[in-house]
Amino acid sequence: MRKLWLFVALGLGMAMSFLALLVVGTYTAASGLAGRGVGLAKGAVPSTYQALVQEWGNLCPALNPALLAAQLYQESGWDPNAVSPADARGIAQFMPGTWATHGIDANGDGERDINDPEDAIPSAATYDCKLAGYVEDVPGDPTENMLAAYNAGPYAVIKYNGVPPYRETQNYVQIISALEQSFAAPTSRLSPSKQAAGAIHYAQEKLGTPYLWGGDGTPEEGGRFDCSGLTKAAYAEVGIELPRVANDQWNAGPHPGRDELLPGDLVFFAYDMNDSRSIHHVGLYVGGGYMIDAPYTGAVIRFDPIDSPDYFGATRVTEAGAAALPER
Repeated sequence: MRKLWLFVALGLGMAMSFLALLVVGTYTAASGLAGRGVGLAKGAVPSTYQALVQEWGNLCPALNPALLAAQLYQESGWDPNAVSPADARGIAQFMPGTWATHGIDANGDGERDINDPEDAIPSAATYDCKLAGYVEDVPGDPTENMLAAYNAGPYAVIKYNGVPPYRETQNYVQIISALEQSFAAPTSRLSPSKQAAGAIHYAQEKLGTPYLWGGDGTPEEGGRFDCSGLTKAAYAEVGIELPRVANDQWNAGPHPGRDELLPGDLVFFAYDMNDSRSIHHVGLYVGGGYMIDAPYTGAVIRFDPIDSPDYFGATRVTEAGAAALPER
C-alpha cells in the first residue's frame, strides 16, 4: 500500500512539474488555430429538443443548428413554459402578437401552440429565415443582418445598410454569435485560452481546502468552496465572470474533444450523457488526465483523474462566451 501511494504521489508530482510546460507548450503549438462548426456539440442541446433543433436549424443558409440553439438558450434556457415580464412566452419567447402572425403548426396536430416546442422551435427557425429573406440584399454578413432584424426589425437593417447603430441590437448580435460557439461542434482545433494559467494558479493555491456545499470562498465561509464555486472564483481571478451553477458554466465557450484538452479547460460530469442540464460536477483541467476540483462534503480540494463513466465533456472558457451567458 505504501508503494502504491508513493507511485501516486510521484505521478502527481511529475504532472505538476510539467504543468508549466503543458501550459506554454500546448498554447504555442495550438496558437492561431480556431474552429467554428455548424453542427451541434455532443449533449449541448437537451435530448428532448436535439432533433428539432438539428432539423430546423438548417432551414436557410443564414441559419444553422448551433445558432438556433443559442437563440433558444438565450431566450428561455430551454424552458417551454417560460413567461417574461413583457409576456413573451414559451421556449422561443414569442410575443403573442408575433406568434399570431408567424407561429406555425409544425407537428400537424391542428393547433399552433406557443408553449409546445414542437411548434415553437420550427416557428423560431421559420421566423429567422423570413427575416433573412427580408434583408438578403443588405450588404454585410447575412447571419448578422438576420440577427439584427430579429432584434430591431428588418426595416432598421435596410435603413442602415447593415446592423443598425443601436447598442441593444449590436449587443444582441454579439451575444448570439458568441453563444453559437458553445453549441457548435468544432470542425478544427480550438484556440487556447490566454487566461488559463492564472486560473490554474488560483486553484492550486486552494489545494487542501475543505469542501463546502454552496461555498464561494468568502471569509464568512472560511474560504471554502464547492465545485462550481471554485471554478467561478478561479476565472474571476483572471477577469472572467462565470455563472454560479456548473451546468450553466458549460456554455462559457466552445467544447474541445477529450484528446484536445488543454490546461485550464473546464471538465464536466453529468447524469445524462445527452443533456448538459444534467451536469452535476465541474473541475479545472491541469493536464495529464487530472483536474483540480472540490469533490464533495468531507473531502478537500485536490487532484482527481477526469476519466470516469460520468465524464461529459469540456469547455474552453472565452471572455466573449462567458460574457454572453444570460442571467437566470
